[in-house]
Amino acid sequence: MRKILVIGSGKSTSYLIKYLLDKSIEEELHIIVGDINIQNAKKLIGSHENANAITLDVFDKSSRQAAIENADIVVSMLPARFHVEVAKDCITYRKNMVTASYVSDDMQKLNHAVTEKGLVFMNEIGVDPGIDHMSAIKVIDSIRDKGGKMILFESFTGGLVAPESDTNLWNYKFTWNPRNVVVAGQGSAAKFLQEDSYKYIPYNRLFRRTEFLEIDGYGRFEAYANRDSLKYQSIYGLNSIKTLYRGTIRRVGFSRAWNMFVQLGLTDDSYSINDSENMSYRDFINAFLPYSPTDSTELKFRHALKIDQDDIVWDKLEELDIFSDTKMVKIKRGTPAQILQKILMDSWTLEADDKDMIVMYHKFGYELDGKQHQIDSTMVTIGEDQTYTAMAKTVGLPVAIATLSILNEKITTPGVQIPITKEVYEPILKELENFGIKFSEKEVPYLGYNPLNN
Repeated sequence: MRKILVIGSGKSTSYLIKYLLDKSIEEELHIIVGDINIQNAKKLIGSHENANAITLDVFDKSSRQAAIENADIVVSMLPARFHVEVAKDCITYRKNMVTASYVSDDMQKLNHAVTEKGLVFMNEIGVDPGIDHMSAIKVIDSIRDKGGKMILFESFTGGLVAPESDTNLWNYKFTWNPRNVVVAGQGSAAKFLQEDSYKYIPYNRLFRRTEFLEIDGYGRFEAYANRDSLKYQSIYGLNSIKTLYRGTIRRVGFSRAWNMFVQLGLTDDSYSINDSENMSYRDFINAFLPYSPTDSTELKFRHALKIDQDDIVWDKLEELDIFSDTKMVKIKRGTPAQILQKILMDSWTLEADDKDMIVMYHKFGYELDGKQHQIDSTMVTIGEDQTYTAMAKTVGLPVAIATLSILNEKITTPGVQIPITKEVYEPILKELENFGIKFSEKEVPYLGYNPLNN
């Protein structure tokens, strides 16, 4: 039996482990799931004869190395900052490795050693990054193959709540790490290319510069810019492109309401609030508003942010119960972002029977035979339940398929890499279609860049 070590058994691993277990008999696989919380690992493998769970603390060097040495290939589903130590052990023991995370600088520095030993270290093979790379490069390659020249590329992804579980005014619930949602966009200005010009959106304007999208069967969405849309310009071979933009999808109206939190300072994670553990939600909000001996917190809030009483934004804010004087923060010296996250989790945590949804949308503009053309490509995936979510499906399945492909020597090019070659993306995208993860592509009139118009 060939041994696959999966380190980490968090929310994104359910489909990954299920896929490998379903293939275990015909492919002669034994799956070892290592986690510091062995009960979670045991839950995912059940009583399957071709799997076992082990207690694995990634900070325990001896047990970590023993587990890696015992495996034929290693899948790290740990938080991204922990991949490098696993990667170094994989080099030591000559093991191929797969992660869904962005290639960090530390990981990239290992490329020479990885290549020298003929190992495959596949990264960015989840949903975003991952499926976005593969689905985009497939179309870009097809355009190039017929002699076309890329002039525009826009790419958008969103982790949202499925329509049947959309029960609040924000049309949003947490389907992944809530902290990442609260602090999204901070750290640097969003940058992108628009008609050969570099453009920048500072954080304080990020959620007021949105682009509208229409997806057949699912209606209208909006998207705000990712921090660095230029990151993959050279990797995708788009050095001469005129417009390059990547963004995050939300339902229309979310960004304008979220901007109220940004303007008030509630998403700041750089300092702590004194006596926060004894604050009510109302106290927390009031701490950011001017003092008045007569005006209510609500009135001060509306005045400070210029919100009319009949504005839907106000209804959205009240729905979150942020003015409650009975709900308590209970976080000692919490940052504004930490406290806001707790407040939002009261309203935006998925219910037991809720389903999530992944939405992806690409726009390709190109020139061919003196004419301008456009292809729109969309994908929507809806989860089954709280274990087999759309997020787990679109992250875990490409990881699992890539792992098996590497193990079976169908992917052999060595080095620290991402899935942008035909050797990688063609078989994986084809296999994903068997699980309903399929892109719909259509030729549409070329419209050029759609200005950020909200």
